Amino acid sequence: MDTQELQKLKNKYDIIGSDAALNHALETAVAVAPTDLTVLVSGESGVGKETIPQIIHQFSRRKNGRYLAVNCGAIPEGTINAELFGHEKGAFTGAIGERKGYFEEANGGTLFLDEIGELPKETQAMLLRVLQSGEFIKVGSSKVEKTDVRIVAATNVNLYNAVQQGRFREDLYYRLNAARIVMPSLRERKEDIYLLFRKFTSDFAQRFGLRKVSLSIEAISLLKNYRWPGNIRQLKNVAETVTALESKPASVDNDRVELGAREIAPYIPDEKDSLLPQIAAPASGGSMSDEDKRVLVKALLDLKNEVDALSARVKELEGAPVHDGPARIERPSDDDAEWQEQGDDLSIRKNTGELIGRALEKHAGKVKAAAAELGISERTIYRKLAKNKK
Repeated sequence: MDTQELQKLKNKYDIIGSDAALNHALETAVAVAPTDLTVLVSGESGVGKETIPQIIHQFSRRKNGRYLAVNCGAIPEGTINAELFGHEKGAFTGAIGERKGYFEEANGGTLFLDEIGELPKETQAMLLRVLQSGEFIKVGSSKVEKTDVRIVAATNVNLYNAVQQGRFREDLYYRLNAARIVMPSLRERKEDIYLLFRKFTSDFAQRFGLRKVSLSIEAISLLKNYRWPGNIRQLKNVAETVTALESKPASVDNDRVELGAREIAPYIPDEKDSLLPQIAAPASGGSMSDEDKRVLVKALLDLKNEVDALSARVKELEGAPVHDGPARIERPSDDDAEWQEQGDDLSIRKNTGELIGRALEKHAGKVKAAAAELGISERTIYRKLAKNKK
């Protein structure tokens, strides 16, 4: 492929970067696509292996057929055979009817088997038969059926080592490895790291109306020197978290904020403790789903907006005769669970309660109207009222 064709391919599949190993992987995918060779895509978790089978399918003679992606590691061992090959009515408890499996559904198209190394040994034997002859038998049936499916498999583990340890069939390994494509890790693509960061912060900022984040030379160097064990997926999480917590609402005059190494450093994980960003790491220790991340960011933005709105209202009323002492906002100590009263000064906690009380009284107890006037959510008012009842 020439440079122009390669860039067109990257644009179509939203691929960022110019690393030589990445380019080679993409060119190989296009080259093997017109054949029916089984392809094994290898690479660490989070490097973007799922893009390769999509490219292969679209550049193959099967592009008008179905494309199905299956995560083998996410299917329970007890049901994976039925999921892949289908089952007959009454084959097992809960099998109330006949069901087609993925191999039958993808007939004439492409089937992407992700995390292929997680397949049980029994399923490996059934997969080998399909690859060799196109034949399979549904669970609970004795009838041999045929399918014409192109298989693209992916793994983030060393299958050869799995073979040596007896966890993966050697004959299946060589059958899958007809054509191999290796996706490089992010630490091998140092020059692409900041390009990807800019892409992620730009998309996230546009989605939530925030300023895009750009980095100083020192901050860029900090990103490049980190080894990114979670690869592109981890970088995306960090870029979005940085944008959510360090950016501000975009305006016509200003749509960008620049951060230095000091601002970025807290978001780079300390590998001695965790492989996840220190600020946004989930309690489970695993990576967050996109949906969980959207919910978390929205909650953070809602909370920030509510605090800003309440602070502004408090400042407007600081001169009001609500207390003998001056009204001011007190910073909580590290041990405080919420804003608290200190001495004779009014804390934002007390001021907030009075503001909410006045608004409810003004609107005859209607929470929705009071929330609209204060610029906060109804949930905040209900939460405050619940605390006052305790």
